[in-house]
Amino acid sequence: MGLIILQLSEAKITYGELGMLESFKDLPIAFISLFAVSFINRTGTKKAIILALVIVGICSSLLPFIADFWFYKVWFAIIGACFAIGKICVFGIIRNNISDEKALAKTMNSVEASFMIGIFVVNTGFGWLISSQYSEFWKSGFLLITLLSAVTIFLFSRIEISEAGTTENKSLISELSGFTTFPVLLFLGVIFFIVFVEQGFNSWLPSFYKNHLKVNSFFALQASSFLALFSYAGRTVTANIIRNFSLTGYYVSCIFFIITILVIILGIQYFDHENSRLLLFLFPVIGLFLAPLYPVINSKMIATIGKAKINLFTSLIVIFSSLGSSVSSIIMSLLFEKKLLNFYPLYILGSVLILFMISLVYFKFSRKNS
Repeated sequence: MGLIILQLSEAKITYGELGMLESFKDLPIAFISLFAVSFINRTGTKKAIILALVIVGICSSLLPFIADFWFYKVWFAIIGACFAIGKICVFGIIRNNISDEKALAKTMNSVEASFMIGIFVVNTGFGWLISSQYSEFWKSGFLLITLLSAVTIFLFSRIEISEAGTTENKSLISELSGFTTFPVLLFLGVIFFIVFVEQGFNSWLPSFYKNHLKVNSFFALQASSFLALFSYAGRTVTANIIRNFSLTGYYVSCIFFIITILVIILGIQYFDHENSRLLLFLFPVIGLFLAPLYPVINSKMIATIGKAKINLFTSLIVIFSSLGSSVSSIIMSLLFEKKLLNFYPLYILGSVLILFMISLVYFKFSRKNS
């Protein structure tokens, strides 16, 4: 998304339109998630993931050959739906094999760390491509996604996956009614704001670098790649040391460090120079502490959910994640549209403070119910 926003903004597509483009990815994720649960339960995790990968591969192979903006909307909608299926399946596989809270945190951080490596490779690869003499063929890079989909399908076809046992069929409303407790609603609010904050970095940081800090497209993507690299480091370190800490204490410490870095960034911006190149190197460091939040809080909650209900509960996580992403992107597009980029760090800090307050309330109520 960050790459496409960066490239299409140069093709006279307004930031308002680009902000809505994110919704074409996120809203189908939210819409399909609940229905994906019954589909996954009927077909099985393995077949569901393979089908999603087939669709992703086909759509990515078409993208380089269609120039119309409407196709990006359709493409993101389809990719979003397949992402929802994949994420529910992956969370289900993890929960079906691991029950301990800290073991879950370790595994989920390792899995999410590999996700950040994917972001790093994509940003670096596309950065080289758009800065080369072949920059006009940047969309051809999506053919690599088709190739990776094919490789992943091959790997999945050769492994055995433990499936959850069959459960009694109940109405969706009755199933969801079990997740209407106040701690669960607080947890979903925390998930919303974690992704809300992450989205401000992941999709829009390259454009912030280029438009506000005045660097070229290549360096904008490479600097953002370092955000992914620091995020990978944060999740990998967390996976290896989390057993030695309280999940709550570790989570709160990470937010404290994020706030500290953002305050330093604001200090540089308002008391030194608003376009200081030092900001290029400070923003990626935030990923070191931001990245562990999502897997840590998820593992803490998922450990309390029964295996039979994990797919349905994961669908709720996916829904609130996608809503957080969509709302954040729309607000970010307004900042870019109105040329208010000097408020970008302040906007992120405000979001983190809201996340911090909601998280403290969640931990307070979860302790009472434990």
